[in-house]
Amino acid sequence: MKEIYLDNNATTKVDEAVFEEMRPYFCELYGNPSSMHFFGGQVQKKVDEARNRVAALLGALPEEIIFTACGTESDNAAIRSALEVFPEKRHIITTRVEHPAVLTLCRNLTKKGYRVTELNVDNAGRLDLNELRSALDDNTAIVSVMYANNETGVIFPVEEVAAIAKEKGALFHTDAVQAVGKIPLNMAASSIDMLSLSGHKLHAPKGIGVLYVRKGVPFRPFMVGGHQEKGRRAGTESTSSIIALGKACELATKFMEDENTRVKGMRDRLERELMALIPSARVNGGAADRLPNTTSIAFEFVEGEAILLLLSENGICASSGSACTSGSLEPSHVLRAMGVPFTCAHGSIRFSLSRFTTDGDIDAVIRELPPVVNRLREMSPFGREFLQSK
Repeated sequence: MKEIYLDNNATTKVDEAVFEEMRPYFCELYGNPSSMHFFGGQVQKKVDEARNRVAALLGALPEEIIFTACGTESDNAAIRSALEVFPEKRHIITTRVEHPAVLTLCRNLTKKGYRVTELNVDNAGRLDLNELRSALDDNTAIVSVMYANNETGVIFPVEEVAAIAKEKGALFHTDAVQAVGKIPLNMAASSIDMLSLSGHKLHAPKGIGVLYVRKGVPFRPFMVGGHQEKGRRAGTESTSSIIALGKACELATKFMEDENTRVKGMRDRLERELMALIPSARVNGGAADRLPNTTSIAFEFVEGEAILLLLSENGICASSGSACTSGSLEPSHVLRAMGVPFTCAHGSIRFSLSRFTTDGDIDAVIRELPPVVNRLREMSPFGREFLQSK
């Protein structure tokens, strides 16, 4: 059975061109880039090339790129750095819909005496910038707001948020893990101080990430030891993964238009067809500006986990939200924050596409999902009542 993979916000396929780029750096060109000899030096040149490629995708300077192990590390490094830069400031602002990499850290910091404000979102998943302005004060060290939500795809006005934070002297960080490679970014024209990305979300391997730190922004590393990354992140570089990420960023630049035309068109067709075929369904965050590859659809009177299991039996891979919280039986914290009704939140499915998604994949979901939802509703007392009332 061929899999139909529509869970790309959880992780992506490594592009074969990316794999071929990294392959020689396992068994052939395995030198340490920090070594003085020629064998390490040739690896260092490829690391430098990768840094340039990442910077080009972000519209940044190469020296503003710090390689990390993942998006979670980058998020932690940014927030912890700001708290060390401003030790007298004890206030952090974030949102209720952040990824656990940010939310869990911020909530843990409250146990150490920090005050955390979690901004609300409306029923379309949008921020109220007036709430941000009211929350900011002279004690705010950092504002951390994601660039785009991993469950709904809703894009936040991060440039406006960054400008508001600057007015109060706070640093601004954005978790852009889902946005990088899908929508154009230009750090050279941005007010963003720090930005996180993760390689496995844009067809690079797992275990490699980046923290962008704008030139001139003070930074205090929490990974200390050797001189790597100009003393900003100690530890021998994962050279093969860094080189792979550089290639993935180069390809993301090449396929950006495809992401925002063909991929978006498939996403829109999926939503349109499912809305026409399945009653009492809604697109979560559909009224907001969203990533071109992401849709979260709520099907009332049915459990999302049951939908996923039956789809999986037909070779279709989707998710009920973030892969980092998929073990929980509680409704998504993102959908709860949006005020999505309980009966809808429990029946929400996220489909996330990529440049490898085909029209045939979308056709299969449109063909298989309506009878799955109907079957599950017939098995539920509330679902049967709903079907009988139609």
